[in-house]
Amino acid sequence: MEKNTIFSKIFLYLLLILIAIIMIFPFYWMFITSLQPVQAVYKYPPEFFPSHPTWDNYKEIFTKFNFMRYTLNSLFVATLAAVGQLFTCSITGFAFARMHFKGKELLFGLILATIMVPVEVVIIPEFLLMKWFGWINTYFPLIVPSFLIGTTGIFLMRSFYENVPMELEEAAVIDGATPFQVYWRVFVPLSRTPLSALFIISFLINWNDLLRPLIYINSVEKFTLPLALINFQGEYSAQWNYLLAGAVVSVIPIL
Repeated sequence: MEKNTIFSKIFLYLLLILIAIIMIFPFYWMFITSLQPVQAVYKYPPEFFPSHPTWDNYKEIFTKFNFMRYTLNSLFVATLAAVGQLFTCSITGFAFARMHFKGKELLFGLILATIMVPVEVVIIPEFLLMKWFGWINTYFPLIVPSFLIGTTGIFLMRSFYENVPMELEEAAVIDGATPFQVYWRVFVPLSRTPLSALFIISFLINWNDLLRPLIYINSVEKFTLPLALINFQGEYSAQWNYLLAGAVVSVIPIL
């Protein structure tokens, strides 16, 4: 019995190690390829341990291709969009959890139903609306939708606020707090953990977003990182050394 248990554990550990290698290998290959000149990328057989690694690719994408500007653009857009979604999702979740109004459950159900609608379905009317506002080639179309679209965040915050003891809210009301003061001074400080999780999720979604920048941004100096990486891809070939160096930079916040 003990031998079977030992063999089972050994098999389990070996399986987990194999899965870990399979998951880590693409990132490792991306990193070592970014440390090689373009000629070495097409070398066969490939080198799993580069003999002459160099940081020139990283130096060139930041000096020749202005990658620092693109990084700051992505950081600006992702941060503002995430902060905006924190506020709208938390205050909306508070309203659904603590306030009583007619049709609340129906409205919440309709909001949850929107999670089944892919963004591609609404991108054309959204584009026409942004064009009407005069926001084409600005960051507003990349940031403002995050203020209004946050079904997962609303559900998360509503679920958390429903479990906050009623006595805390009643004590604040007795002290003369308005509903917004109850939300801001009582519920927000208590919800740092779900707010932190929501910020990370929203930040990563906006950091990796390619569709909206591809549609709305025309000026090269306003490119975000995912959009800038497309410049390294041609119709028939790609600058793999620069592309993978840029990809390494873009995945740093995710890691």
